[in-house]
Amino acid sequence: MVSTFLVRGKSALTVTWIAFWLLVVGGLNWALVGLFGVDLVATIFGPGSIASRVIYVLVGLSAVYCAGHHAALRKPASTI
Repeated sequence: MVSTFLVRGKSALTVTWIAFWLLVVGGLNWALVGLFGVDLVATIFGPGSIASRVIYVLVGLSAVYCAGHHAALRKPASTI
């Protein structure tokens, strides 16, 4: 997952890694919800709290970012 575009003169690789790790956290949270019925984000920050909602939004935006910038998604199916 390497991004080569520039953000204010710097590589966006840092942004990509932050988005990746937010997706990992979100995926693990959903695994806990599915397996044990425990929403760890809501448990830590409070159900429906502003902090929980911000985290959910950041995870969702990370998914959109990663989907739009993932190199494999931009290649034709014949080259994957």
